[in-house]
Amino acid sequence: MDENYYDVVIIGAGASGLFCAGVAGKRGLRVLVVEHNRVSGRKILISGGGRCNFTNLYTTNDDFVSGNIHFAKSSLSQYLAQDFLDLVIAHQIKWVEKAKGQLFCQSKAIQIIELLHKECEQGNVEFQYNCKTENIELKDQIFNIKSTNQKFKTNNLVIATGGLSLKEIGASDFGHRIAKQFGHKITELSPALVPLIFNEDLSTMSQLSGISIPVRIMINKKTVEDDLLITKKGMSGPAILKASLYYQENDLLQIDFLPQLDLDFAMSQNSGKTLLQILKENLPNRLIDVFATLFKLNLKTKLGEVSKKEKQYYVNFLKEFQFKPLKTEGYRKAEVTRGGVSCKELNSKTMESKLVKGLYFIGEVVDVTGQLGGYNFQWAWSSAQVCGNSLATQVK
Repeated sequence: MDENYYDVVIIGAGASGLFCAGVAGKRGLRVLVVEHNRVSGRKILISGGGRCNFTNLYTTNDDFVSGNIHFAKSSLSQYLAQDFLDLVIAHQIKWVEKAKGQLFCQSKAIQIIELLHKECEQGNVEFQYNCKTENIELKDQIFNIKSTNQKFKTNNLVIATGGLSLKEIGASDFGHRIAKQFGHKITELSPALVPLIFNEDLSTMSQLSGISIPVRIMINKKTVEDDLLITKKGMSGPAILKASLYYQENDLLQIDFLPQLDLDFAMSQNSGKTLLQILKENLPNRLIDVFATLFKLNLKTKLGEVSKKEKQYYVNFLKEFQFKPLKTEGYRKAEVTRGGVSCKELNSKTMESKLVKGLYFIGEVVDVTGQLGGYNFQWAWSSAQVCGNSLATQVK
């Protein structure tokens, strides 16, 4: 057997690539992982504030967006969040649960990388680092891969190269280019789970940088409830990052700054109070002051003396605030890339291309994008698991 031939070559040593390698290797396949960085899992290391939000216990297909809304169901049902948690426990990694099923390493994210490498070691997976793939050709059902280091051959090629987010740690469009080379369509790409920048009308709100408040956001028939953080450039925090998954250029976000309060009812029941008194019970003083200046709020007149029209203005502004961002902060700040290899041309049960036998796409490079809170890691594990199992079945 040619020493440069492998049962499987996986390009990309991120979450999905490493996990798929471990699965396929432990099933007896000769597996090579090719990575252009000098180390693996760079995105894992910085995720979750350095502690890696490695899954979400409540993951469902509804937590993802895709051009094919049903595509992720098969992978997610074949490998559950609990399955990965069981693996974490088996590797004796201590974990903590935060809000809404979000699971993090109690210590550091490197523990997840160590877990993935141990799985790969059990499967005798080989690695090539600092290895940039220069060219891939398919001849007689064999993929001939030319890299900066050497040449490799395989009947099964897995693209696990991620998206465009966080270029400084090696993100690129390589996976999309390979997909196009073999006839696959790429759906519209955009930064997701990303802060949004103020338009000129709201630029003075930058003086509120650092303020965080709970809000409810409505965008494109989706509702998000979480904390909003005001920054020098615009709006961030989990509420905005979540809302950005559904954001497209020129969209309006409707923000409820008082999600815990029925403002119309509160005003009707407190005619002797001023709007200022009600707001002080619910919002930071700095935010109230800037809102009053920017939007000419009548704060000191008793509500019993305020017209219905003006009260309605308060409700419209504070409960249905219309925010049209100038733009997002782009891929430099985005946690993930929305869009990718079209799911219509992939087998949902195996992640194999419907166009080219032996070609697979997994993880973020595929047009399946999860919500903030561990969902994208779960997609990486699930898509990698079904791909690895499929490879083992077909090769044997």
